[in-house]
Amino acid sequence: MDYPIAASFMMAYATSYHALKDRAKLMEGETLLVLGASGGVGLAAVALGKLMGAKVIAAASSLDKLDLCKKYGADQLINYTTQDLKSTLKEVTNGKGVDVIYDPVGGDFSEQAFRGIAWNGRYLVVGFAAGTIPKMPLNLPLLKGASIVGVFWGCFAMSYPKENRGNTMTLMQWYAEGKLKPHIHKIVPLAETKEAMEEMMNRKVKGKMVVKI
Repeated sequence: MDYPIAASFMMAYATSYHALKDRAKLMEGETLLVLGASGGVGLAAVALGKLMGAKVIAAASSLDKLDLCKKYGADQLINYTTQDLKSTLKEVTNGKGVDVIYDPVGGDFSEQAFRGIAWNGRYLVVGFAAGTIPKMPLNLPLLKGASIVGVFWGCFAMSYPKENRGNTMTLMQWYAEGKLKPHIHKIVPLAETKEAMEEMMNRKVKGKMVVKI
């Protein structure tokens, strides 16, 4: 790996692989919904979901973000600024709902997504990029027979170093084989860190932003 890829690889891909493999136990043939799919961990989840044999639905807020998700293997695309998330999920899954939801965003779309989950579905709480921690009505997991599953890769890596090393070796092998190709949005010098942070806060970054020192 060159330095920009190495700097941005593990946090995104190790988080997403731990989420899908260890926490959701994603199976081949299942349906995976990725919210915020054009971001760093979102794109990683799209690519890994495809590698693991899932049907991947990418949800993002603009057409250019969804175009990037399609290049990373997404089977279906949802623009949640122009489409109703719950009804669209039911439509594209023929009424079944999605098996696994990967949510690094939080905010207003979390409950909508959960209402489109399948029986025995798994909802992965990855982060709150939207800035708002959602309050989920607990009758929903009851009615769906579904699970709300927390994802904290850093704690997992420290608590289970052997298992984390195994995951890391798998990711490195896939990268070496060309199966994982991280998307670098931009490489900026240290002096432009402020502008880079503002671009991230304004949700203009796709993939990872890298500061070169």
